[in-house]
Amino acid sequence: MARWLRSLVGALLLLEVAAALSFLHHRYEEMVQALFRVQSQCPYVTRIYSIGRSVEGRHLYVLEFSDYPGIHEPLEPEFKYVGNMHGNEVLGRELLLQLSEFLCEEYRRGNERITHLIHDTRIHIMPSMNPDGYEVAAKQGPDGNGYLTGRNNANGVDLNRNFPDLNTFMYYSGEISGPNHHIPLPDNWKSQVEPETLAVIQWLSSYNFVLSANLHGGAVVANYPYDKSQDQRFRSHRRTVNTPTPDDKLFQKLAKTYSYAHSWMHRGWNCGDYFADGITNGASWYSLSKGMQDFNYLYTNCFEITLELSCNKFPPEEDLERQWMANREALVAFIEEVHQGIKGMVSDENNNGIAGAVISVQGISHDITSGDMGDYFRLLLPGTYTVTASAEGYQPQTVTTTVGPAAPSLVHFQLKQDVVRKPPERKASGTRTNNKALQKKVVPRATRRGTQR
Repeated sequence: MARWLRSLVGALLLLEVAAALSFLHHRYEEMVQALFRVQSQCPYVTRIYSIGRSVEGRHLYVLEFSDYPGIHEPLEPEFKYVGNMHGNEVLGRELLLQLSEFLCEEYRRGNERITHLIHDTRIHIMPSMNPDGYEVAAKQGPDGNGYLTGRNNANGVDLNRNFPDLNTFMYYSGEISGPNHHIPLPDNWKSQVEPETLAVIQWLSSYNFVLSANLHGGAVVANYPYDKSQDQRFRSHRRTVNTPTPDDKLFQKLAKTYSYAHSWMHRGWNCGDYFADGITNGASWYSLSKGMQDFNYLYTNCFEITLELSCNKFPPEEDLERQWMANREALVAFIEEVHQGIKGMVSDENNNGIAGAVISVQGISHDITSGDMGDYFRLLLPGTYTVTASAEGYQPQTVTTTVGPAAPSLVHFQLKQDVVRKPPERKASGTRTNNKALQKKVVPRATRRGTQR
C-alpha cells in the first residue's frame, strides 16, 4: 500500500510540474526572462552567462546547472545542450527552456535522480545559438513559416556549414598517420566564421566538454558523426556513404539512448523517412561539410550528436506539451550518458595535475586530453581496455582496466619525469678541432603538406 501511495504522489507531482510549465513560443526577450526566472528560483545551483553576441547584438545565453555554479570540479564532467542553431527549427529551443525549468523544479522537490545529476555533472544549456534567425522565423509564425525562412543568421549564413573544415585535414592526415584529435585550426579561421560560430568555438576552447547534443528539426532521428563523407567524389547532396568514426559503436549507443527513451523516435518510420532504431550515421544520410558535431569530435574532447526532433520545424503551440512529454525522459537520460567509460587524474610525482596529457586507448584511433586540472574523461563501452597516458617531458604509463555498464571506472595516472641524460663534457684541448665534425648531423623534420581551406 505504501509503495502504491508513493507512486500516486509521484505521478501527481509530475502532473503539477507539467501544469506549471508554459507551453508557448518564446521570443528573445521572453526567452531571456524565462532563463532568469529559473536562475532566481534555483540560485544556488544555477548560473547564467553569455558566450558572445549574434550579428544583431543579441546575447548567446547559457544556463548552467551545478552544485558549484561557475566552478569546474575535478572529475566532474561537463555536458552541453545547444538549440535553435537553425533559427526556424524552434522545438529544441522550447524543449531546452522546459528542461531548464524541469531540472530546477525537480531539484527543489528533492527528486533524487535530478539531485544526483546536478551534483555530479556540470550541465550547460544554450536554448538559442541563432536568436536573430529565430526572430525572422517567429514573425512568420507556425502557419506561414517557409522551409528556409529564418534558417540562417542575420548575414544569411547557415551556421551548421560554417565551422572550419577539419574533416578534410583529418582524412588526409590519417593516410600519413597524422593527428586524430585536437586538429589545429587554419591560420585564417576567424575571418571565415560568423560571430555566433566564433563565440561557440571560443566556448568549446574554454570548457572541457565531454558529451553534447545539438537540437534540430525537420526529421525525427538521432544523427551521429561523421557528417562529412570521406569519398569526395560524391558531391551530390543526397548521396549516402556511411562514414564511421573510430568510436562508431559508442556513438550508436549514445544515439540509441536518446532514440529509445523518446516516445516514438526508435520506431524508425517518421516524417516519411525510415531510420532503423531511429538513428543514422550523418554521412550515410547525406554528406554535410563544416558541421558542428564533426568539429566537436575533431577539435575538442567532446562527443556530440545531432537530434532531429520534429517533422514540423516550427510546430504550433498546442503541440509543444506533447513534444515535451515525448522528449523529457530522453533529454535527462542522454545527460546521464556522460557518466560512463573511464575518468581520472593525470599528475606528476608531486601530485600536481598535468594539463594536456594525451589519453590513448589501444584499438581506438582517437585520443582525448586532460583538462587544466589534470582530470580526463574518456567515454567507452563496457569492456577491457589498454590505456596509455603520455605528456611531453614525462615517461608514458600504460594500464589495463575493465569498464562496467554503470558508473565510470576510476583510473589515475602518475607520470614520472623523463630524465634526459646530458652527453659528457668534452675536455678542453690546445688543439683546434673541426666544429662541424663534432656537431651531430641535424636532419630537418619533414613538414606536413597543408590542405587548402
